[in-house]
Amino acid sequence: MKIVVLDGYTVNPGDISWEEVSQFGEFVCYDRTAAEDVVERAADADIILTNKVVIGRHEMDSLPKLRYIGVLATGYNVVDYRYAREKGITVTNIPAYSTDSVAQMVFAHLLNVVNGVARYADENRRGCWCSSPDFSYQDVPQRELAQMTLGIFGLGNIGMKVAEIAHAFSMEVMAVTSKGQDSLPGYVRKVTWEAMLAGCDVISLHSPLADDTFEIINADTLGRMRKGCILMNMSRGPLVNEQDVANALANGNLGVYCADVLSIEPPREDNPLLTAPRCYLTPHIAWATVEARQRLVRICAQNIYGFVRNAPKNVIN
Repeated sequence: MKIVVLDGYTVNPGDISWEEVSQFGEFVCYDRTAAEDVVERAADADIILTNKVVIGRHEMDSLPKLRYIGVLATGYNVVDYRYAREKGITVTNIPAYSTDSVAQMVFAHLLNVVNGVARYADENRRGCWCSSPDFSYQDVPQRELAQMTLGIFGLGNIGMKVAEIAHAFSMEVMAVTSKGQDSLPGYVRKVTWEAMLAGCDVISLHSPLADDTFEIINADTLGRMRKGCILMNMSRGPLVNEQDVANALANGNLGVYCADVLSIEPPREDNPLLTAPRCYLTPHIAWATVEARQRLVRICAQNIYGFVRNAPKNVIN
């Protein structure tokens, strides 16, 4: 059995091992694969592993040996899984491997905003503290998270972990979720979308991207937020209209925007958020701690093990 990884670099740039996956047969790993090279590189593969390389009808029709596609991520929009089902090709994903890592990034951003850690470190390098007449130098106020209200849009694994951490910081937690109030922890209050927009100091997006969530943050919804709100997006870039967010930051209606995702990645140089004030962007790395990537590879191996034993796990088609 031959296993081909089409774009292994982001999952493993060399600091973790593929051994758990490579034990199942001949193993070939490419750092990156252009669309036009997929068929050639996977010509005799029984198993393809892909993170962001698209596997559609053309690729499946051109790869008669292909029996299994493993998506090295939770989202599986890169595979035409419905057509794969017609072809008898199993498709799996990697659920819930990065919950702790992404939740941690939410609070890395949030604490940086309310405590100004990066700002003060930069100012100290410029000598601002050295020239201060007082032992304690500050030029912008800090804020406590305690008693601030956090709204969470989407209470899946990550959203629930964010709620748990927020509660530990003594934040009030609201959520827009399909779950019933009776099934939620006592510290999470289910509210409407409108109530969350109007009533929160911080809003954190943790929803999948779908037709009804595409650009759910736009000029209208931004205008209904509490003035000075901190908006967080560690989920999917297209949940927000990026130009509208940039405009709201420029006119002061939105306090801060923190994101680990953009609508196009890597971004174009003219993306308005790259130069917007009070905008903090990280380059889609919330999922990518060493521990999360090791967990991803381990689950990938478990998925393959299940497949070869005719008991596949995490099948999405």
